[in-house]
Amino acid sequence: MDHIIEKNKEKERPIVEALSVDHRVLDGARQTRRYFAKFERIIDHLDQVALLSAKERLITVQEAAILQEFLEGLANTFSALSYKFLMANRVGNHSEKLLTIDKSESGFPVFGEVLQMAADAMQAKDHLRNLPDQKQLKKDMINHILSEHNLPLQLQYALSQRIYYEYLKEADLFLSQNDPQTLWLGKSLKGEVRNYLVYWAVYDSQTNIPTIYMMHVEDSGSRALTHDERRWPRVQSHLMAQSVSGLNLLTIASGFDDDFDKLHPKWLKRFHLGPMYSHTFTTQTGPLRDILADVSAEPGYDWALTWTTESLFSKGQEKEKKGLFGSVNRQVFKIDKTRTELADAGLSDMRRSLIMPHKTFQILQERDPASLRRHRKYVVGDNQKVLSLK
Repeated sequence: MDHIIEKNKEKERPIVEALSVDHRVLDGARQTRRYFAKFERIIDHLDQVALLSAKERLITVQEAAILQEFLEGLANTFSALSYKFLMANRVGNHSEKLLTIDKSESGFPVFGEVLQMAADAMQAKDHLRNLPDQKQLKKDMINHILSEHNLPLQLQYALSQRIYYEYLKEADLFLSQNDPQTLWLGKSLKGEVRNYLVYWAVYDSQTNIPTIYMMHVEDSGSRALTHDERRWPRVQSHLMAQSVSGLNLLTIASGFDDDFDKLHPKWLKRFHLGPMYSHTFTTQTGPLRDILADVSAEPGYDWALTWTTESLFSKGQEKEKKGLFGSVNRQVFKIDKTRTELADAGLSDMRRSLIMPHKTFQILQERDPASLRRHRKYVVGDNQKVLSLK
């Protein structure tokens, strides 16, 4: 029996080692606060990036509004987590009170942290019922300081958890899964086809990166999609099941097209809001490593975030036989086979962007690494305004 246990341990070691290499536990309250402060500023900049993208007609106004909606939820998620870990390592030495991030491929908290937050949200009412309100906790903290002459750490922790659960109960959050919603785009000229912009998002479990999906769908069914109790629940379930980074857009769109005869995906986009690179918190390779190291002496400048937009467009449709006498329309998607990167990824187009402070951008311009030349640059000035540079 012992030799079987030892063999099982040998099998588990590579997995444990991989996790320890990719993940990092932030070891104290000060480090955790710095991490969340950095991320909250970056998310604020992304809101401006969405607006600039719409202004430059890289995306539509509707797409920008959807991105801003999800960015607001992401900001709320980070605010909630910042309170959950506000007293990290100051109340006991329990590892569950520490935040784990993906230090190599993402820079964001690991998927498990967001999944746990979703579980906490389901029990938020019960926790709030059992915790004193903020006013009482603050009163108890003052009394503790006056009577005990030391910091009321336990009460501070209780207050941080109170605020955490209030966020979970009241704020719109970016969760591990954010179910599909629709935006009405109108009917065709003949009135036979309805048009929807379907959008949803996930905190991708493979990459630990917030990922947003949008799809323009033509609906030729007899009932409006969102009022069709047979189709709409199936559509939502289907899209969420396919929303993983390991599937390319051609696979996702083709599968949707095959499964729903009266729904026609005219285009599909995927926005990857990351990775986030920081000399302080992440390990990186390539030209960014040295650039971020050079600006790390000045607080607030040692970061860069990638924003990648993948797109797949239909270039038409063709009839496909179904049954003995019937036929259905299937989409023919545009894939540029002359561009290996797009052909291999099942895409019509892919655009990469970098968001970074102006001092980081200056060093990037001086060194001009070939691998980053095609990235659009969004540069954050000292006045916190963002400029778009090709």
